[in-house]
Amino acid sequence: MSPAEAARREDFRAILGLVKPGARVLDIGCGEGALLELLGHQKQVDGRGLEIQPANVALCLARGLAVVQGDADHDLDDFPTRAFDYAILSQTLQTVRQPRHVLSELLRVAERAIVSFPNFGHWRVRWSLMIRGRMPMTGALPQAWWETENIHLCTLRDFTQLCEALDLSIEACAALADGKPARAIDPMRAIENWRAEQALFLLSRKG
Repeated sequence: MSPAEAARREDFRAILGLVKPGARVLDIGCGEGALLELLGHQKQVDGRGLEIQPANVALCLARGLAVVQGDADHDLDDFPTRAFDYAILSQTLQTVRQPRHVLSELLRVAERAIVSFPNFGHWRVRWSLMIRGRMPMTGALPQAWWETENIHLCTLRDFTQLCEALDLSIEACAALADGKPARAIDPMRAIENWRAEQALFLLSRKG
């Protein structure tokens, strides 16, 4: 993904709006490094990345990014406590094996976590299951069930309940749908579980 393409992604724009200039940032599942590079250019962050695919790590290093190969399910445990201001998990939570553990680790290694994921409660998903009786394919879930990396899909309601179980504070939440700019929402409102194609949360520990 080119810098110009990254700058046009609405979820990346929403994340940029949450991160303070000069912050220490860990991007988990950073892919080819597009978001990390954008944060460096526009917010001058001290950025680090963790990526499971060796080919993507090589691409990140070629872009001059500080990225190491690692698995979010296990390798977050090796990072020092409060080493970062923000830990970002963008469109990756649904691919990890231990979502609860990963979410808890995000807020051990960082003061705040930014987490985004496709909402399996979106109306298009429900419609596809009800009418067609098949696993849905949408803008946020573009792959067929047999080729997707997603193993722990969840709804907006599922995620807020997990945050409650982990005693996490939801500082901000936004919904994205149809390629439009992020829209601030109250994730506890039932209607938002229908309307949000993707959800983005800013989280911290309570107290």
